[in-house]
Parts: sequence; C-alpha cells; structure tokens
Amino acid sequence: MSLERVDSLCTERICLAGPMRRRTAATAGALTAFLLAGCTTAAPPPAPQAPLTAPPAPAGPTSPATRTATTAPAVTWQVGARPLPLRPDGFGEVLPTPPELVNRSLPTRDLLPPPSGTTYAAKIAEVPADVLQRSTWQSACPVAAKDLRYVTLSFWGFDRRPHTGELLVRQDAADAVVKAFGELYAQQFPIEEMRITAPSELDAPPTGDGNDTSAFVCRPVRGQKNWSAHAYGLAVDVNPFCNPYTKGDLVLPELATSYVDRADVRPGMITAGGPVVRAFTNVGWQWGGNWTSPVDRMHFTANGT
Repeated sequence: MSLERVDSLCTERICLAGPMRRRTAATAGALTAFLLAGCTTAAPPPAPQAPLTAPPAPAGPTSPATRTATTAPAVTWQVGARPLPLRPDGFGEVLPTPPELVNRSLPTRDLLPPPSGTTYAAKIAEVPADVLQRSTWQSACPVAAKDLRYVTLSFWGFDRRPHTGELLVRQDAADAVVKAFGELYAQQFPIEEMRITAPSELDAPPTGDGNDTSAFVCRPVRGQKNWSAHAYGLAVDVNPFCNPYTKGDLVLPELATSYVDRADVRPGMITAGGPVVRAFTNVGWQWGGNWTSPVDRMHFTANGT
C-alpha cells in the first residue's frame, strides 16, 4: 500500500530498527508513508537504464476522473500544519473534510527540476547514496539496497503543469511503474506530489491531510508484524487523500472523509475502469479499491498485498 506514516504507530516502532530523525515539516507525508511496505550489502547494481519517452500528452483528459483545474490553484491550505488528536489505536481522529480540501486542487512544489517540455520522460537508475540515506531503507528491510531502483518521471499537477517526481521501487518493478505512469501522463491525470518518504515521517504526529504519491516505504502491514508490499518496493499509492483507505470507522488520511463518497468524481480520484486502474492493470498490478475490507483505493500492488 501506497500514505506517509505507518499503519500502526506501535507496530512500526517494533518492526523498524534504528533511530529515525523527526521532522516537523514532514508531517504532511506521514499518511502516505503508512500505506505506501534483512537486507545485506552486495555488489554494485547494473548501470542505469536510458531515459524512456512517450508521445506528447493529448490536449485534454478523456474521462471524468482526469478532469483538471483550468487555472493554477491558489494555496489555500498548509499541509501538515495541524496535528490531530489521537484515537486509542494511535491514528488521528477521523474528522469532516475542511472546506478548502473538499475539492482538493493544491499546487505542486517542485523538489526536482521540472521537465523542459511537455513530453513524458522517465529514467531508471541505481539508487544514489544520498537518496538512499534520505529514504526509510535500513539493513533490517526485506529488500537489499542493490535491488532497488531510483525512478524519476514526469507527471501533471493539479496546476496543469508538468513536474518531475521520484520513486523507489524494486528493480523488477521499475519498467511497469514507468509504463503505468506514462499512461497517466498521456491522460493528464493530476497528481499533487511524488516524492520519497523520509524516516521522520514514519512516527510524525498525524495531520490527516497528506497526498504524496509514493512507492517504497520500509514498514509493516497496518496492524500486523509482516512486511507491507511497500517494504519490498512492489506497491504504489496514488493521491492518498483523493483515494482514502477505509476499514470500519477508520479513514486514512483522516481528513479525507468527503472522498469516501465515490459518486462525486473529482480530479485526482481513482475510479473503477478509469485511467489509473487501466494503466496498472495493463502492467499486471492489482488495485486495493477492489478489496472489501480494507478498501485501499490509493493502493496498487505487484504481489497482491
């Protein structure tokens, strides 16, 4: 599974070895990390693959799920600024969606240089040392560092501008991820942000408003001790706030309650038979939105978990 903090705060602290730096500014990513799942050193991985390209994106989206704003959205909400009261299970209290986020359309802050044009571009490379250091990878993780790949690729923001995102995925999943996001780019499906989850996000206080699209996160399955598919680099979470996880009375992110109503299709939402499901189904991945309990609408997985 695909948010920026762990499924269970207690379970995460048991399963994740080594100290983790806390970062208040990183609270926005706490929820993406939880959805988003020992290792030994090995010989250096093969040389990076050449950038992949696809035809230019069409003039506009082709389905209700791909609608985008006509003008650059204003910054009306500061993500990660308001920690939530905690429930007994360690998650934040599930609250009504703030009016500013009911039709979420926040602009993307560029962490990497944006594309020079509008043509989709992606690159698969071995993981640079500095990138690995700022990720949640450590020696206790179930995937070796040499088996991960650093993927950078183009995506369209809610601001109708192309941006460059970054993901860590397992080597044998990298081509599928690049192909799936290439289809989303061609459809101009909006994504708010796409960055690597930081260690401090795993135990940051929940704010319930994160919306980071991410892949590798070294954490266990929520409420369990076994590793999540994210910990193997075999899962991606797409727009978590627009596509929340639900189980019983739990909604994650906790402020995404308005997006539990799937009949009201808004930009960034994943719909059955829509472009996101088609893109990942075409590369053999499964969608958590088809599950019954939990229903993990943001989650796509290569191994079914």
